[in-house]
Amino acid sequence: MFQTDTDPWDWFGLRVAGYPRRVETRVSLSVNGVAHDVVVDTRTTLLDGLRDRLGIFSPKKGCDHGQCGSCTVLVDGRRIVSCLSFAVSYEGSEIVTADGLAEPGDLHPLQQAFIDQDAFQCGYCTPGQVCSAIGMLDEAKNGHPSHATDDLDPDAAHEALSDEEIRERMSGNLCRCAAYPNIVAAIRQAAEG
Repeated sequence: MFQTDTDPWDWFGLRVAGYPRRVETRVSLSVNGVAHDVVVDTRTTLLDGLRDRLGIFSPKKGCDHGQCGSCTVLVDGRRIVSCLSFAVSYEGSEIVTADGLAEPGDLHPLQQAFIDQDAFQCGYCTPGQVCSAIGMLDEAKNGHPSHATDDLDPDAAHEALSDEEIRERMSGNLCRCAAYPNIVAAIRQAAEG
């Protein structure tokens, strides 16, 4: 009989020697300014920990391979795809999801720009797009070059981002509804505002 509530390496009650046993540990995570102590399997991704253990559903599970960006969150101000990162790696880090970008009832300026520019349709990718854009704007402001940047120019960090630069820097975030022109416009609005 197939059982789904047991160790995946022991589905049929026939543990194969050498396969890993489940190892759980307690981890303290600071998410959106709130401290959480959770017990997770050491192989649990940050995405699964946020969704399954903490009930934070703004990071989405799109591809589960780090290719779509819908699970993007900010860790200590830098954007990461949470489906490729283990939750236990972020003990002591500040994790921010789209839910924690502003005070409850308020919007972050980038979230408002997405509304103003109609930069979403179905909305599935929007939390990841917004977190990625916030991280990207900070990267650009701090002088981190992209493939489209003239990285030899020390003043490049202080110039307005071109549409090409925004598209290049956001290329890790996919939108099935193809709202890309509006996403670029929203990011430009937030960068200029």
